[in-house]
Amino acid sequence: MTWMRWAPAMEQALYDPDRGFYRRPEGPAGHFRTSVHASPRFARAVARLLLEVDEALGRPEELALVDVGAGRGELLAGVVAELSGEAAGGLPGGARGAGRGDVLSRLRPYGVEIADRPAGLPSTALWTDELPRGLTGLLFANEWLDNVPLDAGEVDADGVLRYVEVDTATGGQRLGEPVSAADAAWAERWWPVDGPGAVVEFGGPRDAAWARAVTGLERGLAVAVDYGHTAGRRPPFGTHTGFRDGREVAPLPDGSCDITAHVALDSAAVPGLHSLWTTQREALRALGVSGGRPPLALASTDPAGYLRALGGAGEGAELTDPGGLGGFGWLVQTVRMPVPASLEPLPGWQTLGA
Repeated sequence: MTWMRWAPAMEQALYDPDRGFYRRPEGPAGHFRTSVHASPRFARAVARLLLEVDEALGRPEELALVDVGAGRGELLAGVVAELSGEAAGGLPGGARGAGRGDVLSRLRPYGVEIADRPAGLPSTALWTDELPRGLTGLLFANEWLDNVPLDAGEVDADGVLRYVEVDTATGGQRLGEPVSAADAAWAERWWPVDGPGAVVEFGGPRDAAWARAVTGLERGLAVAVDYGHTAGRRPPFGTHTGFRDGREVAPLPDGSCDITAHVALDSAAVPGLHSLWTTQREALRALGVSGGRPPLALASTDPAGYLRALGGAGEGAELTDPGGLGGFGWLVQTVRMPVPASLEPLPGWQTLGA
């Protein structure tokens, strides 16, 4: 047995050069379904958001789209397809901004990922394992922060907050040494715990990772999308979870499955920036994604169109289902730009304090 705290165990299980989960050739889509995989409507919504960011920025000479945790480049390829007019269905009505061709001519896509560059990625896209710096545009991190390794702690019978250790061979857990002063201070500020058995997941590494990503923007919009929580809604127990072959499994940190933990999105928000939080359901609805069924009359006048619209409604319903993908949190932060028109004001949005 090899006992480790959760952060190094996750780091090894997910990113080890020889056997890390994210080095596997099948990619994340072989094991779990994200919004990008669920429907092209997600890429279409991001493309619409990109058009609005471009307009709010005054149509810069070069417009960056940075996909952090890009997987196999599905989102980048989908957004470029939308802007080029190659995607079926087209952008939602009412999309603001310059013409799509004009935006495409100025667009520089970046995929940030440790895996090798995938085949079929647009030739204009840069593929890197480093966060780019000095850019103007949209930075989008879909289900990235939940894979940034972090430690967990639990209060023991004597009221001492100790790190949780995990056996990398069996997934068994035990309590280890008392937590550091830095983690204790983070917990006191963001996730107070009291009483034996109370659990906290120390979000400092996610806060630092998000700050590094956001500060790469000279001007632009940064969006983090993840299962998350804010103060007053912290999960009472640990959220470390595994995914393998399309199923949720025990979080065994041996490289055989994805290991995730929910994100404290209010803690992650970079201080000093205008910050908003909402659910994916509200955000995608604002960007033109709806799960509403098409009018039944269309079935008699345009049966093929009705079936296409019905399929699209099903995809939209999945993306906005509050019990599923629609329950993701969206953390939105602006860097030297106004909030895009579709995103403010919005019912259900909360302003996060610095």
